[in-house]
Amino acid sequence: MKNTPRDAQPQSRLSRRTVFAGATTVGALAAAATVLPRGAAPEATAAAEPKPAPERGGGYALSDHIKHYYQTARL
Repeated sequence: MKNTPRDAQPQSRLSRRTVFAGATTVGALAAAATVLPRGAAPEATAAAEPKPAPERGGGYALSDHIKHYYQTARL
């Protein structure tokens, strides 16, 4: 019986199938963790009261978010 390179190396318990199964499990857990709702502070959303409607219509307000957009969109 000839010794082949496969016979010369000791058998490892870690096979390719085990590595891929582990990687798949980790990926599935990461995806589930991003989808699950977080237990964030609900009082942060409850504390923000809506602004009253403008008297003469409209409703456009130059907020910090919009200012930031205009700065990043500037050429």
